[in-house]
Amino acid sequence: MPNLDFPKDFIWGTATASFQVEGAAYEDGRGESIWDRFCRMPGKVFAGDNGDVACDQYHRYPEDIKLMKEAGIQAYRFSIAWPRIYPEGTGQVNPKGLAYYRALATALRDAGIEPVATLYHWDLPQALQDRGGWESRETAFAFEQYAKTCFAELGDLIHTWITLNEPWCSAYLGYAMGHHAPGLTDINAAVRAVHHLNLAHGLAVRAFRVSGKKGSIGITWNIIIPRPATRQEQDVRAAEYCIDRDTRMFTGPVCGHGYPRAFLASMGLSVPEEPGDMEIISQKIDFAGLNYYSESAVAWDESKEDHVRWVPTWQEKTDMGWPIVPQGFKRYLRWLSTETGGIPIYVTENGCAQKDEVIIDETGLQRVHDAGRIAYLRSHFLAMKEALDEGIPLKGYFLWSLLDNFEWAHGYSKRFGIIYMNYETLQRIPKDSYYYYRDVIAGYGE
Repeated sequence: MPNLDFPKDFIWGTATASFQVEGAAYEDGRGESIWDRFCRMPGKVFAGDNGDVACDQYHRYPEDIKLMKEAGIQAYRFSIAWPRIYPEGTGQVNPKGLAYYRALATALRDAGIEPVATLYHWDLPQALQDRGGWESRETAFAFEQYAKTCFAELGDLIHTWITLNEPWCSAYLGYAMGHHAPGLTDINAAVRAVHHLNLAHGLAVRAFRVSGKKGSIGITWNIIIPRPATRQEQDVRAAEYCIDRDTRMFTGPVCGHGYPRAFLASMGLSVPEEPGDMEIISQKIDFAGLNYYSESAVAWDESKEDHVRWVPTWQEKTDMGWPIVPQGFKRYLRWLSTETGGIPIYVTENGCAQKDEVIIDETGLQRVHDAGRIAYLRSHFLAMKEALDEGIPLKGYFLWSLLDNFEWAHGYSKRFGIIYMNYETLQRIPKDSYYYYRDVIAGYGE
C-alpha cells in the first residue's frame, strides 16, 4: 500500500476565512461588508443565515489555536476582514481591527504556528460597493491602500501573504450569476470586475515589494480545468473554452500571458484595461495557491449559447454534489505548474463537505465519525504525493476547513470542518478526520 511520505519541509496547515468564522460583525468598529448586506436579501442565503456570530472566532481564537497546536498543524491560513481595517473601505484606519489581527498572529506564533494571511476573501466593504464595487477601477486602488496598511502594521508578524482568494467567485458568482454578493447578473459587469480584481492583485504585489517587509506573496485561484467527455475534437474545444473563460482570464494576465483574446472576441466582451495595467498585473509572484475540490467533464453542445454542456460523471459525490476525483487534483497541479512556469505551489484549500452527526461513544465522549471525509483526504494526499514524485513544486497544503462554518449561499447547511461546530453553544468537537490529520502531519498517514 502506498504511503504518505512527504518531504520534511512540507507545510501542513489548515484554512478559514474572516466572514465565515469570525462573527463579531458589529464589534470594535467593523464596517458593513457586501456579505452582511447580501445575507439580508430574501432568498439569497439558505435559511436566511448570516455571519453575525458564525464560529465566534473573533473571541475564541485562543481555543482554536490550542486545537491546532494539539493536532500538530504548522500553519494557519486566515483572511483579514477589509471592513475591520477600513470600515468605509478607505479613509480612517480602525486601530481595533489591526489590534485583533496582531493579537491573532502573535498567538499563532507563540504556539509555533505560521500565520498566512489572505487580504481579500470576498468581504468587500459595503461603502465601496455603493461606489461601484469591483466594477470600479477605484476599488483596485482602495485595495492597494488597504494592502499597504496591512503590510506596514502586520508585516513584522505575518510573512506569507495571499492577495486574493478565488477571484473567479468574486467576479462571476458575484457579478454574472448573482449567487454571491453583491448579487448582480451582468456579464459585462463581471468582466470589468475580473480586470479590476487582477489589477488590485498587481497593485498589492507592487506595494509589498516596495514595503521592504520580508516574506512572500502570491495569489489563490480556483482554476477550472474540466476534462473533455470524449476524445472528439468538439469536446476538447468545449473544455478549452471553459479554461479560457474560467481560468486563463485570471491566470493569464498574472503569469504574463495576457487575456485569452480569442475567447473575449468570440463573446463580444472587452476588458477595461489602461496603459501599464498588464505590467502591474504580471509582476512576479513568489507562489501560486490552488483551491481544489473536484473536477468535472464537459461536452460540446450546439444548442447552448457557449456550446458547453456539463455532463454527468460516475464518481461518488460530496455533500456539495461535487464528484470526488483525486486524479483530477493531480491534473490540476500539473496544469498550474506549467501555466506559472514552475514556481512553488501551495494547495490553499482542499476538503470535503459531508453530513456529520455527533454521537456519544462508549466512554461518554462526544464523537463525530466522518469516514467519508477521511477517505477523501487520503485519496487527495496520495495524489499530491504522486505529483511531488513527478517533480511538481508543491510546498504545502492547507486543509479546508479547520471548523465547520458559514458556507456562503449555503449558510450553515454544509460542513467542511475537521472540527464540528455546535452553532447553538459554539462548542468545538474534533471529528475523526481531525485525529487522522494529526497522524498524517506526524508521519503516520498510510
